[in-house]
Formats: sequence, structure tokens, C-alpha cells
Amino acid sequence: MLKLEKKRGTITVDDEVIQNIVSSTAGNCFGIAGMEAKNATEQFWDLFRKDNGDKGIKISCENNQIYIDLHIMVSYGINIPAITDSIVHKISYNVEDATGFPVKKVNVFVDRVNTK
Repeated sequence: MLKLEKKRGTITVDDEVIQNIVSSTAGNCFGIAGMEAKNATEQFWDLFRKDNGDKGIKISCENNQIYIDLHIMVSYGINIPAITDSIVHKISYNVEDATGFPVKKVNVFVDRVNTK
């Protein structure tokens, strides 16, 4: 959770808000065929979950800086280094623009290539 003390009060931003911004941004990025589970536990619980908006996204906040891990599946034939650079820039910009807090690092993990 991010917290900013101001003269007139405190501003807090929950990790879930950042996760929603990242999910929305990633869904609109060219080349992403889907999100992948972060680990085996998440993959198991996805069998029972209806809403997978947070699938493949891990947010951590330290010293009012945001760290994002994103696990994705890309479309076959996509230039992976180019598309991941684009994703990093779009997510960093959108999260910083919406929250006002700096994004320290965005890690994009390509877990699978969709050949269909």
C-alpha cells in the first residue's frame, strides 16, 4: 500500500488499484495473448475463480515506489524484446500517471507463446 502524508490529510493507494490499472493496460497491449499464473498455487485457484483480472500480476510497494511483476503469454511471431519493452513503458506510464507514485521496476516474464 502506498501512503502520502499531506498538510490536509493522508492519501493511500491500495495494491488492488494498481493491479487493476496494470491489468487494464496489459489487456490493451499489442502482442499479449493472455496472462499466465504467477505460480502453481495461483494456477490451482484459477480453476475455481470466475474473475481472473489479477492473474499473472504481482504488485509490491516499498518506500512509496512500485514494483510490478507481469507473467504473460505472447502471440506467435511477435518480436519478444520489442513487445516487452513496449509493455514496460506503457505500464510504467499509466501507473505513474494514475497514482502519482514512481514505478521503480516492471519485470515482464514471457511464460508461454500462443501458437494458435
